[in-house]
Amino acid sequence: MIKAPKEHKLRLFRVEVSSHRTDWVVTNDVSQDSTAAVRQARWKIEQTHREAKQTTGLESCQCRKARIQRNHIACAFLMWARLKHLAAETGRTVYQLKHGLLDDDLSQQLKRPALKMTFA
Repeated sequence: MIKAPKEHKLRLFRVEVSSHRTDWVVTNDVSQDSTAAVRQARWKIEQTHREAKQTTGLESCQCRKARIQRNHIACAFLMWARLKHLAAETGRTVYQLKHGLLDDDLSQQLKRPALKMTFA
């Protein structure tokens, strides 16, 4: 059940995901009348979540306290936003940027390791 103040107008869409499943999407854009537009917006949200998970370690927080989890999620999305900005500036994808950053770091460590290994 969706509870909203009476002065707020909402529009409800029924979206068939498969023959066995129906999802409901609610929007405050009452001018919206196309299920196709709702699906397109929903797909963009899914892409954003997938990119953030794959490039920032969003899912890897093992903390139990809610405050720390919120901080982790906020930091991950800030990092994702920065990657998107850099990707737009350089004409690359966020995946190329992430792997490029890792490649640069690995190359740097191989040239000048931060930790020296000694064998006795």
